[in-house]
Amino acid sequence: MSENAAYDIVQAARSQSKIDSYTLINGVFSDFHELHGDRLHGDDSALIGGVGRLNGRPVTILATNKGRDMAEGQATHFGGVSPDGYRKAIRLMKQSTKFNRPIVALINTPGAYPGVEAEYGGQGEAIARSIQTGLGQPVPYLSLIFGEAGSGGALALATGDEVWMLEKSTYSVVSPEGYASILWRDGKLADQAAAKMKLTPSELLAAGFVDRVLPEVTTPETLSALTTQLDLKITALAKLPVAELMAARRQRYRQF
Repeated sequence: MSENAAYDIVQAARSQSKIDSYTLINGVFSDFHELHGDRLHGDDSALIGGVGRLNGRPVTILATNKGRDMAEGQATHFGGVSPDGYRKAIRLMKQSTKFNRPIVALINTPGAYPGVEAEYGGQGEAIARSIQTGLGQPVPYLSLIFGEAGSGGALALATGDEVWMLEKSTYSVVSPEGYASILWRDGKLADQAAAKMKLTPSELLAAGFVDRVLPEVTTPETLSALTTQLDLKITALAKLPVAELMAARRQRYRQF
């Protein structure tokens, strides 16, 4: 993919015009009830968690949250989740197993919050346990990347039976600016880095890292189509014996 084409997708993934997390949740699910707190230290508004219905089926919903305006953006570190947020996700994943609810994770984050307090709070451990917990849940689990998906901060929620992406989204171990700064000591070469990183949906689909690329969600019709596709896939996954579901998920990630 050309430098311009790849970086255009990076910019589109970061765009303020992207659907926000609450609008996406309320457009796809009904009866959404948000739950708060990690039952250990605090609550993190950068990680939305709760219960809703997908075409009538109760599901657990996890979503990163960049905020809908500057004030919310600052409060959520523009989607940078803290240890409290990942531990809230872990709590709700375990609750899903207790009540046999499928999990849907909606991801748009530049990466985990890198602040000193997050590191003191056990950021790496929280991300690792979120990955471990997600891989081990005996219920259907889908992960949808609808904007940026940066590094371990995104991987913490991208351990579903399938990982889907919207067509103007990205998934990478580091930002293009970070890649360019590390390799070439010049963050201004981000467009060249984006082309080399193969972080676009089509490239990731071809490599087998994601399972489906969907049109952007911008209208009631596209929200309805997304609802239908999520429901069909979860219905199919729910029919599998638990042992088969778990084995397929383990195999999906072990192949990498």
